Amino acid sequence: MVRNVFDSVASKYDLMNDAMSLGIHRLWKDDFVSSLKPGRRGPMKCIDVAGGTGDIALRILDYARETYADRETSVAVVDINGQMLKEGYRRFKKTMYHNTPQVSFHEGNAQELSKETFPDNTFDLYTIAFGIRNCTSIPMVLQEAHRVLKPGGTFACLEFSKVTNPLLGSLYDQYSFSVIPLLGTILAGDRESYQYLVESIRRFPSQPEFARMIQDAGFSTGGLFEGKGGAWRDLWGGVACIHTGVKL
Repeated sequence: MVRNVFDSVASKYDLMNDAMSLGIHRLWKDDFVSSLKPGRRGPMKCIDVAGGTGDIALRILDYARETYADRETSVAVVDINGQMLKEGYRRFKKTMYHNTPQVSFHEGNAQELSKETFPDNTFDLYTIAFGIRNCTSIPMVLQEAHRVLKPGGTFACLEFSKVTNPLLGSLYDQYSFSVIPLLGTILAGDRESYQYLVESIRRFPSQPEFARMIQDAGFSTGGLFEGKGGAWRDLWGGVACIHTGVKL
């Protein structure tokens, strides 16, 4: 089901995220990457999972180059969907990173990454943005993230989440279930895929529940919310959320 959904929306993925977030996803992604400061401590090996269109990978490389003059940080982009990867490859063909060791594209399952391609203790940074909620087993994704990260490496997730303000939550629910599927019909001719994506947000664990899952996978999630299950930062009142953890 998930693969079919993303086959359907691959060519209009940014348009889909614009509809889901009122266009704010671009700012959230900028915030997400800048908060991680890729390149601050020297070149990094990064893996961006469910990152087919390459927008997070491009932000990571641009941030490292523009902020720290780092031209050696690299990103392995992984996605289960070949159509999404084609979109990412097309995007990178227009950039300075095309045909360089700084970016590579791999078709793979977040729940079972290839141990040959992605050995244990390989990466400094693991990112996943607006993808983990579509995985069948979130614990398996987190276990794989823990496996491929080096000790001291960072897991970082940007995802739609639970709105904490009741009024905003009610308005967002109405928008999600009424407007987004309609936009899917109008903009992409595909109501069913957009309806699935809205429902996937509602099924995703709350901030404390997901933070606890990150801890259970072996990550340290210190910070303000440690006593409530882990560290996270809400964006727009919980419409989206950034979760991080460090491999001990």
